Amino acid sequence: MSSIRFRPEVTCALTVRDLKKSILWYQTVLGFDLLYEMEEMGWCEMSTHLEGVTIGLGQSAEEPIQPGGATLVFGVDDMDQAVASLQDHGVTLDGEVRTIGNMVKLADFRDIDGNSLMLAETLSR
Repeated sequence: MSSIRFRPEVTCALTVRDLKKSILWYQTVLGFDLLYEMEEMGWCEMSTHLEGVTIGLGQSAEEPIQPGGATLVFGVDDMDQAVASLQDHGVTLDGEVRTIGNMVKLADFRDIDGNSLMLAETLSR
């Protein structure tokens, strides 16, 4: 067993091309709030709707950005409403909403820099 004592905090760090545009995208499309921005470092953190979970955005001068293999998954109460909201903001899903048994509905999409994101609606509790 590990002796690491974790705090109930997680920062999900993503690489972006344009910090200002990405901040606006996360505010407008997902409703996240800017906690702070360090322009000289090209870094910011944004709140999510989950206590202790933030999104860190780091601007990269590299072109093109190579998105990582991680996918951030956000739980939602109503998949149809959430997908409609994404589409209202011009977001295209990566395929159809998938339903896995009576367990979960999943919708894959990407931010403006190609980072993989997903919505999940739990169907059974």
